[in-house]
Amino acid sequence: MLYEALFFLFLHYANVYRLRAVIRHWVSTDRKFSGTLKSLLGFYPRNISLYRMAFRHKSATQNSPDDINESNERLEFLGDAILGTIVAEHLFSTFPYEDEGFLTKLRSKVVSRQHLNSIARKMGIPQMMNMNTINFAGSSIYGNAFEALVGSVYLDQGYKKTKKFILDRFFGLYVDLHELETVETDFKSRLTEWSQKEKQELEFRVIQDPQHSQDRGFHIGVFVGKALMAQASHNSKKRAEQMAAEKAWASITQQV
Repeated sequence: MLYEALFFLFLHYANVYRLRAVIRHWVSTDRKFSGTLKSLLGFYPRNISLYRMAFRHKSATQNSPDDINESNERLEFLGDAILGTIVAEHLFSTFPYEDEGFLTKLRSKVVSRQHLNSIARKMGIPQMMNMNTINFAGSSIYGNAFEALVGSVYLDQGYKKTKKFILDRFFGLYVDLHELETVETDFKSRLTEWSQKEKQELEFRVIQDPQHSQDRGFHIGVFVGKALMAQASHNSKKRAEQMAAEKAWASITQQV
């Protein structure tokens, strides 16, 4: 009897929660955006302003006195950490007999800039972006926005709902782990092999460190000879190097 009472109480509050979410949607002044998010996420948002910020590139805030807090960069930082944790946990469960090296490499492929940009495009994120730049060839704008979206879901719904979104939508609809196993994403190694073959001097240089950069990240430049070929920033130095290497490799392959 007690278990039945608790079960029906749970259903009651679950239905109340869903009803409140639907009511928030229909009384929202931004109903169209709320409906788009419902299709994308699988639920109606509580704090819709968080999701607006997730899709706001820093180029759209250049006239703001506090552009970092107005853009999606802080949400991207949070979402990157949350996404990495959920991806690692999922891979750990999915591949119980693989070693640490395999899991690390596969996780890197899942969260690589190239892969996240591709997923973001499939999700329709480019159409939702608020930005004032047209020079984004080879950039990570859309992948960064996806990470910011993960950060928004976490702040709006909590870890459990964020994990469900990543497992059901990200992995369930867009990620093919078996295909990713065969993809090479170590662009730094590719560049090193290319430079040795072409007898070019290659250097990964810290242009700005976290203490002096506006976004509190490592700004890494890829130099071929004395020329700066590409640059990227991230709170992880190794990740920033891979991101910069990926951009440089894309530039090289386009010239061939």
